[in-house]
Amino acid sequence: MKPRHTYILVAYLFLGPALILLALFTFLPVGFNTYLAFHDYNISDGSAKWIGLENFAYIYEEELFHSALKNSLIYLLIVPIVQIMALVTAKLVNNKLFGMTIFRATIYIPVITAISIAGVVWAFVYKYDGMLNGFLTWIGHNTWLLKADELIEIDWLGNPDIALYSTMAFTCWKGVGYYMVLYLAGLQAIPREIEEAAELDGANAWERFWKITVPMVKPTILLCTLLSTIAALKAFQEVIVLSKGQADTYTALYYVYDQAFKNFVFGRSAAAGLVITLFCVLLAIAQFRLFKEKD
Repeated sequence: MKPRHTYILVAYLFLGPALILLALFTFLPVGFNTYLAFHDYNISDGSAKWIGLENFAYIYEEELFHSALKNSLIYLLIVPIVQIMALVTAKLVNNKLFGMTIFRATIYIPVITAISIAGVVWAFVYKYDGMLNGFLTWIGHNTWLLKADELIEIDWLGNPDIALYSTMAFTCWKGVGYYMVLYLAGLQAIPREIEEAAELDGANAWERFWKITVPMVKPTILLCTLLSTIAALKAFQEVIVLSKGQADTYTALYYVYDQAFKNFVFGRSAAAGLVITLFCVLLAIAQFRLFKEKD
């Protein structure tokens, strides 16, 4: 039998490549970002002057950052919606029914579609004379809610009251398939015998779902909730493709991008990035505690 330290050494040798990549592409950027948050960084000559909490004080008083952070927090509303839709869809596609494979693929197609392409398509859907307004007009005409010459012309991406929610709907459409696959893996790990025993005991479909399925996929629910929460706080690509931050769709990560690559104020951008990270950590802690209490 080999000594214990030999097994530990072998384990670290296997972990080594992954740890090196993690250090280079995760820990090092996070550390440099933290460094920049407390400095006035000049990209032209690479100089950095220590200014303490000045960047944090600036964004604390800046109305634009407050608005961006508010929009990012509103974006969190899609987290429970996406999770419920993904779990219900996974439960549906977990059945062996005719055409279910095609249905699964259809739900997953948005995940593998490039966000730039999907964004262009959805921009056409949201246009004045696009598919969505046309569909609503058709419903209005067929239910006699609209006159024959009336048309619905909602500016889905230009009206500040609804533009953010239109963008959130796009994020929801694109994310459901990804979380559906994770939930499907969790559902297929549940022994079939447990549900069969519940059926013999007279439990109906809702009771089996609520008292067996949901508790047994709770670790998957926690994972998916964490991932979707972080994704919601990092909402940026959807915004830049659909609305370019206009019509009150300016999110916190868009603010970080603007400050760094348009205004070249890297210290302020890094400070805003740290604040977003802090929100992610606090929400993750709250979610872990919530699921722990229920266990």
